[in-house]
Amino acid sequence: MTIRTILVDDEPLAIQGLELRLQTHEDVEIIEKCMNGREAIRAIKTHKPDLVFLDIQMPGFDGFSVVQGLMEVEPPLFVFVTAYSDHALRAFEAQAVDYLLKPVEETRLADTLDRVRQRLAEKRGVEEVDRLKEVLAEHAPDAAADMEADGGDVSANRFEKLINIKDRGQIFRVDVDTIERIDAAGDYMCIYTGDNTLILRETMKDLEKRLDPRRFQRIHRSTIVNLDLVKQVKPHTNGECFLVLGSGAQVKVSRSYRDVVARFVH
Repeated sequence: MTIRTILVDDEPLAIQGLELRLQTHEDVEIIEKCMNGREAIRAIKTHKPDLVFLDIQMPGFDGFSVVQGLMEVEPPLFVFVTAYSDHALRAFEAQAVDYLLKPVEETRLADTLDRVRQRLAEKRGVEEVDRLKEVLAEHAPDAAADMEADGGDVSANRFEKLINIKDRGQIFRVDVDTIERIDAAGDYMCIYTGDNTLILRETMKDLEKRLDPRRFQRIHRSTIVNLDLVKQVKPHTNGECFLVLGSGAQVKVSRSYRDVVARFVH
């Protein structure tokens, strides 16, 4: 999967620096570089990229104006890149994948691209399902009707609905809908439901593959939350924030996973 990318910044050195860091990521293809917001809007409409790294403060059209100028077309994924940290909340409102501070750190950039890959995979998965529905509707209408009756989302069927957990000599069958959050402790997972805490011997990486990413998202390298059970978002003064869950528990969103908050800020 190639990530077709446009870089937008009014500082040539900033574009060169970002371009240099992106060279180590073989799946990233830079298809255009723009020096201002008007150029960016034209390039995005023409090339329809997957991803845009977008500076916020530029003369004329700033980064947020670029996003607003694309309201009538399907927008790409945006990563804001700026020297200032006080635009974070507005970046979340603009549904940005991430918010990087200059100079961009290579580890932060790698984390951002991992989230971009996940977003694109989810998007392309949905597109495949939609194409399947169109083919079924034309050539096998009965099968299409059955698919709609089952919820219309065949990709969701591969995720667990029940998880068996052996804990304290007993086997618990846990409905994933009741899982509020999951905390990692080495090769063990602490599974929190509304009225219980269970210990599962499994790595975070393996458990994450079993859960629907549209509902269960990491907010920290060692914490996953059920987005359906988030009741409140509480911004923090240092740019981080806390999610208040149905049980009243508060969990901090790591700065590396701030794009999760965009799902709640409208």
